Amino acid sequence: MRTAHSHRRVAGLHPRIIPAMLAKLMSFLLLGVVRFLTGSQARWYGCPPKAEQRIYFANHQSHADMVLIWAALPEELRSITRPIAAKDYWTKTPFKQWITTAVFNAVYVDRQASPARTPGAAAASSAAPAAPAVADTAQATAALAVPPSSTEAETAAAGGPDPAPDAPPREPSPEELRAALPEGDPLAPLVHALESGDSIVIFPEGTRGHGDEPQPFKSGLFKLAQMFPNVVLVPAWINNVQRVMPKGEVVPVPILCSVTFGAPIALESGEERRPFLDRARRAVMALREV
Repeated sequence: MRTAHSHRRVAGLHPRIIPAMLAKLMSFLLLGVVRFLTGSQARWYGCPPKAEQRIYFANHQSHADMVLIWAALPEELRSITRPIAAKDYWTKTPFKQWITTAVFNAVYVDRQASPARTPGAAAASSAAPAAPAVADTAQATAALAVPPSSTEAETAAAGGPDPAPDAPPREPSPEELRAALPEGDPLAPLVHALESGDSIVIFPEGTRGHGDEPQPFKSGLFKLAQMFPNVVLVPAWINNVQRVMPKGEVVPVPILCSVTFGAPIALESGEERRPFLDRARRAVMALREV
């Protein structure tokens, strides 16, 4: 009886234990391979490794960038940090998809998706034909209105009351910005990950660069900084990884690589999108010389 009970208990645990054990084993194996091929050196300047919520943003040279920066993080940070992964590339095969979900706990980003229209824009366009009805109602109300008093008549004759100064437009709160983001927006998975308390790794260029300098940053980093002002923004420079797996090659080449993490930056009050993105790009590029 005890043996049968033990078999039933073990069999009941298998569906949960075996995938977790396989993912843990693959994690150790990948760490060993990556460190053998690249050295996976992590250097921290002005930003010690710390278990706080962060957005790491780095240059993008190769599909292996995600793997290298994951391997460069200490174990306690890997468990709370989710790299983004191009959905069209990392879900091509069941094995790639399993690695990105079970081992890296990656956030898939659909590079073919485009930002959806906000509900407000659709509502505004659908409400436009109602304008004539409003005008008719205003005319009917004016016909039935009580004649103005002498004071009101004098004010009207003088050109009307002094116009009130225009109030400056109110900036939407981070919560309002997140609530207004359509579910189909490419940033939505990243927002969900940050709302759950995870750190993320992003590549603001949006696609792999092939020169010595990163391409101009796209607006995603700026939007995330607006939506999550309390999350620490940490620049990182990934060096040499494009030479480990050159484009079109199948066999990786052992070459020393490094990831340099720099001092955090923050979105300043009133800072516009392009100046902020250019400043973030310069913070990444400055780490080449460290």
